[in-house]
Order: sequence, then structure tokens, then C-alpha cells
Amino acid sequence: MENKEAKAAVSREEKTSRHFIEKEIDKDLAEGVYTTVHTRFPPEPNGYLHIGHAKSILLNYGMAQEYGGLFNLRFDDTNPTKEKSEFVESIKEDVQWLGADYGDRLYFASDYFGRMYEIALKLIKKGKAYVSDLTADEIREYRGTLEEPGRNDPNRERSIEENLDLFERMKNGEFEDGSLTLRAKIDMSSSNINMRDPILYRVAHLTHHNTGDQWCIYPMYDYAHPIEDAIEGVTHSLCTLEFEDHRPLYDWVVKEAEFENPPRQIEFAKMYLTNVVTGKRYIKKLVEDGIVDGWDDPRLVSISGLRRRGFTPESIKNFVELSGISKAQSSSDYAMLEYCIREDLKPSCSRMLAVLHPLRLIIDNYPEGESEWLTADNNLENPDLGTRQIPFGRELWIEREDFMAEPVPKYKRLYPGNEVRLMYAYFVKCVGYDTDQDGNVTAVHVTYDPETKSGSGFTGRKVKGTIHWVSAKEAVPVKVRLYENIVDEEKGVYNEDGSLNLNPNSRVDCDAYAEPALADAVPFDRFQFVRNGYFCVDCKDSREGQPVFNRIVGLKSSFKLPVK
Repeated sequence: MENKEAKAAVSREEKTSRHFIEKEIDKDLAEGVYTTVHTRFPPEPNGYLHIGHAKSILLNYGMAQEYGGLFNLRFDDTNPTKEKSEFVESIKEDVQWLGADYGDRLYFASDYFGRMYEIALKLIKKGKAYVSDLTADEIREYRGTLEEPGRNDPNRERSIEENLDLFERMKNGEFEDGSLTLRAKIDMSSSNINMRDPILYRVAHLTHHNTGDQWCIYPMYDYAHPIEDAIEGVTHSLCTLEFEDHRPLYDWVVKEAEFENPPRQIEFAKMYLTNVVTGKRYIKKLVEDGIVDGWDDPRLVSISGLRRRGFTPESIKNFVELSGISKAQSSSDYAMLEYCIREDLKPSCSRMLAVLHPLRLIIDNYPEGESEWLTADNNLENPDLGTRQIPFGRELWIEREDFMAEPVPKYKRLYPGNEVRLMYAYFVKCVGYDTDQDGNVTAVHVTYDPETKSGSGFTGRKVKGTIHWVSAKEAVPVKVRLYENIVDEEKGVYNEDGSLNLNPNSRVDCDAYAEPALADAVPFDRFQFVRNGYFCVDCKDSREGQPVFNRIVGLKSSFKLPVK
């Protein structure tokens, strides 16, 4: 343990800039409030996690690592109406994928239901809680507004004995859903509405994913969460800013429950990302309406969607770090997330040849029936990745955009009379093209100069354009998916009626051709397709020998790191 703490101390000293949470933890440790640091990530299993949750996961885990402390993964499963085991399993996978190692420290709020019930009995006996028969609408009416104080619940002065009897009968299933609640007795005139006798328990005859039909009363989140933290020995309960007004209730619960050395809640700003959909309600609708291919659709910024698209844990960690930790609400540009994945993949990905919108190229003077193998660099920026051999022959596939019968100004690729270099191969000059009956170009004819082979040292003349290609004879057909944001960035995320402003081009499917080596690619293999971007083999729809490629990100970036 001493060695672990020493390493943590060195890690802290190496950091030149510390965010406000680190400073608060430093202060707590220096003053002896806590002797260690213990954090947790407490998701509700009512959906899949998204990029915003990644910030909370990495922050909580990062603080535990930095200070040589402990980290828990705990499911706040207090609302069985929306929770599923499917969501539990997906969240566990996402947390592990991001590298937040919780080991055997996996917990469920529902494991503490018995302890929460005992604490509720203690509160009743202390005169700090009472059973109410007001309806939900009546409770809202009695609560008051931001301008007006609330009114006392008519049941507020029930005797302790009556409250204990009613609460036990609630637990035993004698009352219908919504008929009774257990409320904290705090202050109906408090300026903080959360402190105006909040509900602690409600009656709900529901089957729970973890406890089955054992319980028919369930604790409310604001009551359960601080108890969970305290039971587990959490020291710093790091949560997002919307819980700042709930902090007095958090502190009230752990105080009245009489926990020794209770946890401390600290709030930080959420992760907001421009022009993307993160709300579970909207994602759920996209899934249910069949607009996306499940919660892991690569167009979504769910963690499983980002993973399937080809993002790496390292790129998301870098993105969170660049976004920063503060109390000020702000939005991060999606282009910054793209920048992070480009920077991560640039040195590690092999640069392969694939043609997404194929057009046949015929080299008229290349010997028929002959072929050769050419040497291609896997990654010029990383010589350690070596080279490979690619087949070349008389007929090739090129990108349709690399030929124009009537070129626009400054067009440097193939057009009648123009000469370009075929990457890794030869200079070729366009001598004609074929069309169908509708005038569509079906093939381009060129001649090649054998003296201009790449690597030959030819210096006789220069060309302004270089295009990529694949051999028509050896190329393998592959499915490629090009993604854009699911919403229209130009018009904003939402329409005036609150519906999502969907982008009709958010997914474009291509019947592409690729060099033969790509036929053996397996799920999550990543490559740079020359001039077309970075791609990842889809983990859901690919089959052996039939990979489906998702474009992770294009090659060009509009994002620039701020100058420090």
C-alpha cells in the first residue's frame, strides 16, 4: 500500500495544472477529513451509456488511480420500471472497454434495500419521516413554488407508532401503487424545494431485475444514493451539476442515518457535445422507430456505438482530457473528438487501397493477361509497419471522382489528354472513355509509360495528380458504410416541435472494391483507406471473408488545438 501511495504522490507532483476537484481532494487529505480516496461510477441501468458518461467514468476512476485509492462500479437500480439486465451488461462492457478496472468492486443499490429499509425505520423513530396519503398532484400543490413556501402535509404530525405501522404495511403489500409515500420531515418553507419534505419511498408492485418480487416499495434516488455511497465507504461522490441543489438533501440523509465519516458530494459540469443526440429518451425513440440499428449504431455517440464505429478508448480519454474538468457549463466541438481519433490512429494504421465508388480503368498498352506485384508502404510515418505487395494489371478500379470528361478549372486528375501517377505504379495518360446509352462513363482508357515505375528514379517529367486504384482481377468486393451525424448540423438538432432534425445522408452504403489483403480483416481491425479516411471492420454485420467497413472519420480536420 505504501508503494502504491508513493507512486500516486509522484503522479500528482508531475502534474503542472490541477483541476478544482483535485484541489478539493488535496485539501481534504491535508486536513485529515479522509485518509484515502474512494470513488464510484453509479449509472442507472435504464439505457446504454454515451460520451457524456465517459467523462464521469474516467474522472471517477482517474481520481482513484491518481490517489492510490479505490473505485467501484455500482448500479443505482432503484427504479424497476425502466431497468433491464441488458443495460447492466452493456454498461459493464463499456466501463471495462474504457479501461476503468473495477475488479471485484461491482455493486447494486438493490443489494442494500434491506439496509435502506432499516434506515427508514430509524428516521421514523427519530421523528424525521412520516407516511403520507397525498396523491402525487397534491404533493406538488403543497410543495409550493420558487416564490412561495410550501404547506405542511396534513399527515405530517402522525404519531411515530402510526407511521411505523403504515410503513410496515406498505412493505407487506397492503396498499396500491401510488396510494402512500414515505416523506422526510425537513422544512416546507426551505428556499431549496428539494428540502421540502421530499419523498423517500413509494409503493410500486413491480418485478425488479435483481431482487425479483421481494419488494413492493422502492426508495427514491435522492434517498438511496447517499446511503449507497456511505455503505461502500465512498469518500468523494463526484456527480454532475444538476445535483448541486440536491446536495443539502444528500448531506441530510447521511447525517440523519448517523454514518460515521460520511462521503462528500462534489459537482462538475457535464460533457456536452455539439450537434449530437445524447438524451436517452431521443436515442430510445430512434431505436424503437428503427431509424438506427440499435443502441450501438455507429451514428450514435453511445459508447457502444463509438466502439463499433472504430473509436479507441485512448481517443476518448484524450477527448475528455482536452475538454477539461470544471464547474462552468460548456460544449465541446464534435470536431475535437474526430481530431483525437485521427491523432491516435495516424501512427498505428496501415494505409490500404480501397475504391468506394468504382470506375473501370483500362491500360490499353499494358500486355493482356500479364500482371505484376508492386511494393507499397504500410505507413510512411511509421516505418516499423513495413511494406506489402499489391497486385497490378491491365484493368483497374479507380474512384469515379478521379475522372472528368470535361474537367473543371484546376482539376488535376484524369481527363482526356491529361497524365497522372497511379500510386505505387506508373504514369498513365487518358486517351479516351466509354459511355452507356445514357451518356454515363463506364470505362476510362489510358496508356502507361513503363519507364515511370515508382521507385525507378525516373525524373524525366512531373505530373500534378496522383490517384489510387485496385486491380480489377484480384480486388475483393466489400461493403463500406460512410457516416455523418444523425442530425442535420446546418439546421440544428431539434425542430420547432421538439422532434429530431434527421439527416437523410447520415449513412451511405457503398459497394466497394479493396486490395485482396483486406478480405482477411476481422472485427475491430482498423485501417486508413488512402484518401478516403479511417475505417474499422464492423463487429455486428461482418462475416468471415466478407468484412463490412465503417468509416470512423475522414482524413481532413477542421479542429485546431488552442494555442497555450
